[in-house]
Amino acid sequence: MNTPNFSDIYTLYFEDVYKYLLALCHDEELAEELAQDTFFKAMKSYENFRGDCKITTWLCQIAKHSFFLYEKHRKRNIDLNSVENEIVDTNSIEILLGQREQAFGIHKLLHNLPEPYKEVFSLRVLGELSYQDIAKLFGKTESWARVTFHRAKLKIIEQVKEESYE
Repeated sequence: MNTPNFSDIYTLYFEDVYKYLLALCHDEELAEELAQDTFFKAMKSYENFRGDCKITTWLCQIAKHSFFLYEKHRKRNIDLNSVENEIVDTNSIEILLGQREQAFGIHKLLHNLPEPYKEVFSLRVLGELSYQDIAKLFGKTESWARVTFHRAKLKIIEQVKEESYE
């Protein structure tokens, strides 16, 4: 496969990759930095692109990997003293733990969803992307994005009902 003109690829797909990363990290500067990193990695490893998926899908996979790698490094470098200073009293700790347990429960439900439901639901709810943007990322129609999101919601409702019966 010939090496493409990356300025064209960058121009065509930067906004999609940026929006995808923004949906993941909710930080404009970080999304832009990770998008730049994504295109740098794509340029270096284009010979590994097999062409069995759309280039946007490939770029978003690289972007997702870059984001997860960033998060992994960030979590290692959390300053415990600053966290301890933020917790003022016992009530704050109880509230914080309650929020973490609730957030963990939500993440557990999402984690159990099969793909593409997990990613479509996350992009729609957490990333606040439109159905049109989600459809573009997956190379599908807007109707597909709506139906997939609806099915994801039904699967989550089903999981919640199953857990409440246990």
